[in-house]
Amino acid sequence: MAGTLPRFAQALGDGIWCIDTGYHRPHYDAAYLLVDSGRAAFFDTGTNHAVPRLLATLDALGLARDAVDWVIPSHVHLDHAGGAGLLMRELPSARMLLHPRGLRHLVDPSALQQAVLDIYGPEAVARDYGTLVPVQAERITPTEEGMAVHLGTRRLEFAHTPGHAQHHHCLWDEASGGWFAGDTFGISYREFDSARGPWILAISTPVQFDPPALQASVRRLLAKQPRCMHLTHYGRVGDVARLGAELIAGIDRLVTLGLSTPGGTGRDERLRRALQALYEQDARAHGCTQGDAAVADALAMDLRLNAQGLGLWLDRQGR
Repeated sequence: MAGTLPRFAQALGDGIWCIDTGYHRPHYDAAYLLVDSGRAAFFDTGTNHAVPRLLATLDALGLARDAVDWVIPSHVHLDHAGGAGLLMRELPSARMLLHPRGLRHLVDPSALQQAVLDIYGPEAVARDYGTLVPVQAERITPTEEGMAVHLGTRRLEFAHTPGHAQHHHCLWDEASGGWFAGDTFGISYREFDSARGPWILAISTPVQFDPPALQASVRRLLAKQPRCMHLTHYGRVGDVARLGAELIAGIDRLVTLGLSTPGGTGRDERLRRALQALYEQDARAHGCTQGDAAVADALAMDLRLNAQGLGLWLDRQGR
């Protein structure tokens, strides 16, 4: 029996619900539930700590666990797929649809677990991620470029979209005329919405930032002339042509900023400060009315990650 929709789940129409996973702060990280003809799919899962929210949304909609046919991580970064194994344990009929380059990392997540332990330490990992749960290989179907599946009467099509990560794919949903874009179409936080509409931010998150490939992937998504994008960070956005043009230009600006930043000791801090100045300038130009401290606080994690990723890209260029 259906119940009241939880406060962390938002009905978007078109049989789509946006679920705030609770990762770090509200309206930072989303998972999506798609429903058609009584069948369901999740796109991205958040971390282990998000799984109760995903299951509670099913319960509120009166959907049984075995109504879920597909679990679809956009890629294996933990804010998108950290809870995938735990979620699959709860969904007896579900199969996972995963980019083939990511498959080994979810079948045996020990390397992912150790990587975050090395970076953040056990206390932060327990707080933010928990212990990763493996997925049985026989329950995973690797995706291919152009591959299509059905959810009820709904057709879903995959595009492989490198640039943010080599193991990234996006999902085209004919019913909404939109892409579930993971991290390929940048990030857009609702705090920065203005009279111009949503704001978009190009990202250079570690470790596989590839500017030309990312721009090609953005153009690949725009070629469908989508009505909307469903972003993991965060929510559904329209005005896609404008955002796409700004995102492609933003990737060029990241490259220019990186190449103009002196190397050597302290480069990471110089990159972070330059990125912060760029983001604050862009937010103001967009019409964001929040104070500088609030803008910096909302972007703190992205500043750190984008500086690291841009630095790694510069290293690969021999800079």
